[in-house]
Amino acid sequence: MRLCRLVALLAFPLTLQSQGEIPIETLMSAPYPGGMSAAPSGGLVAWVLNDRGVRNVWVAAPPDYKGRQLTQYSKADGQEIGGLVWSKDAGTLYYSRGSAPNRAGEIANPTSDPAGAEQTTWRIAVAGGSPTRVSAGSSMTMSPDGATMAFVRRGTIWTAPVAEGGTPMQVATIRGSIGALSWSPDGTRLLFASNRGTHAFIGVLHLANKSVTWMAPSVDTDESPVWSPDGKQVAFLREATTTKRLIFTPDRRGEPFSILVADASTGKGRVVFRADTGRGSIHREIVGAQLTWAAGDRLVFAWEKTGWTSLYSVPVTGGPAKLLTPGEFEVEYVTVTPDRREIVYNSNQGDIDRRDIWRVPVDGSALPRAVTSGADIEWQPAVTSDGGAIALLKSGPRVPAHAAIIVAAAPARELAPGTIPADFPIAKIVDPQPVIITSTDGMRIHAQLFLPAGAKPGDKRPAAIFFHGGSKRQMLLGWNYSSYYANAYAMNQHLASKGYVVLSVNYRSGIGYGMEFREALNYGASGGAEYQDVMAAGMYLAARPDVDPKKVALWGGSYGGYLTAMGLSRASDLFAAGVDIHGVHDWNVGIKNFVPSYNPLENPERTRRAFNASPMATVDGWRSPVLVIHGDDDRNVQFVETVTLVEALRDRGVEVEQLIFPDEIHGFLRWDRWVEVFKASADFLDRRLGVRKP
Repeated sequence: MRLCRLVALLAFPLTLQSQGEIPIETLMSAPYPGGMSAAPSGGLVAWVLNDRGVRNVWVAAPPDYKGRQLTQYSKADGQEIGGLVWSKDAGTLYYSRGSAPNRAGEIANPTSDPAGAEQTTWRIAVAGGSPTRVSAGSSMTMSPDGATMAFVRRGTIWTAPVAEGGTPMQVATIRGSIGALSWSPDGTRLLFASNRGTHAFIGVLHLANKSVTWMAPSVDTDESPVWSPDGKQVAFLREATTTKRLIFTPDRRGEPFSILVADASTGKGRVVFRADTGRGSIHREIVGAQLTWAAGDRLVFAWEKTGWTSLYSVPVTGGPAKLLTPGEFEVEYVTVTPDRREIVYNSNQGDIDRRDIWRVPVDGSALPRAVTSGADIEWQPAVTSDGGAIALLKSGPRVPAHAAIIVAAAPARELAPGTIPADFPIAKIVDPQPVIITSTDGMRIHAQLFLPAGAKPGDKRPAAIFFHGGSKRQMLLGWNYSSYYANAYAMNQHLASKGYVVLSVNYRSGIGYGMEFREALNYGASGGAEYQDVMAAGMYLAARPDVDPKKVALWGGSYGGYLTAMGLSRASDLFAAGVDIHGVHDWNVGIKNFVPSYNPLENPERTRRAFNASPMATVDGWRSPVLVIHGDDDRNVQFVETVTLVEALRDRGVEVEQLIFPDEIHGFLRWDRWVEVFKASADFLDRRLGVRKP
């Protein structure tokens, strides 16, 4: 195995700040925004702000767009807020509070409240006042006349009058998991998707006679339905059924996906687009609108025909698809302008480790036009009802995520100045440096290097390598657009402030670098090829003159926990310690968590390959100490994965420390839990790497 080499370090000077550890709770003190939403009238925008575990709804109105807190929750109780829905006149906001149920129907209860927890819908006047509980449920959608709200409650469809005192009413019980609920333009029908596990249908619920019309049902998976502007037709995506595809394995081609348009009254449908065979034939999901019925009766969708996630549009009547976003970059958050003539989105065009906002006509009559540029990161655009402004979320290498707005052609400005604490240590944060390392098989791997401030020639520093989860994620050159990875970015900054050299690795099977990188051959359960990137990162750091090669550690969560465990079980001579946060340790267990029908006995060779790509297959080689962290209501990685690993390591005399959270889920809902996780992790690394004595 040859020594990996540094291929490129973009040369711009690192400004050294005064030395001094930045407490992790200080780095995590800035509130995190999400759920940006534009009102259907009046130009207002709203978003959710999570301030150290206290979640509230904020609003801003033209012309000054000065944000104000609307709800007044004051407890850090771990109850999420989301699903913002506006009334027609923008005078009322609806939202859901509480997490979605797990597979057992349980709502997350991270505080272990003996009274339990529930997911509920609420409404509040935009002018202010106290919120009013509507009902249990989620997935709300407002009727066109603004008089009725529809929502999903434990697999059933309900409606509730908007007027005060109205009584919610159950209108349908449909088999399967109900989603994508939306009203017809005339307000007489509800469109929905019903996922049955092996297949999924699109249905239209006629409220007057309580009947359902299915749209061209088949054995395939139908999803992302949208109404035509006149309500006479429905368009939706169809992914071909397969029993051969396995999650956490490369998925480059298959039976091509298609777009259908069906008569909303009869359900009779026709194919208006079918992807080409070969590369990009499997639909690649984006964030936001998967399918948009745009102006000129054109349907806008994402396709990886070129090997990159690009936007296309096709006439409703059928015909050739028009490429809207040419180039080697990835389109991500997608929305449409109120007049439906343009698509507004973010992508990494021209800046592969960041994100900018762009806009493009739906008919492809002009090339994409940049709305933002520079060293910041922008995402989740929402165009105001008059089309004159774009609200968005943004961050930088030093400034954490915050809500902002671009009015006309003016520069972006904060919607809620002052929400980032005045003492937030912006001046002490280091700018991550982009590096590319060559993996042990020659693949180019992007990473971000955090160099400690005040470093001197001849210093031999401890080092930590971070692996994100997913694996379909990407760490960026700044505060991440995911709250989970914004927290991880804070931890990397914390370690750098303590004197660590930190390398955050965008290993193969992650996003941002095209389909072939994301669907890397032999990745995950098909071979664990990402281990080569783990080794490359370790060897790169060990060879740096500013790193002590005997003090290189690993840390990561979920898929990053998997790679941490892979490194420790296969290369304990290189990696001195690790922090494994809710990691996958046996792919045959991990796959079944997402695909309950998965039977390891069905294909012995596939099962053997999956196990051999797992840390449990090489646990005999594990010698380095590890800290394992897990919440026992994890819906992504079964808690038993950590139970089994700890037992195996104890049997082999490996030193294991634990931090276990009863009733917490995968992405810890409580802010104080994140602080505890990172404090324990830093303390563990300090002790185990000899940075300080136990």
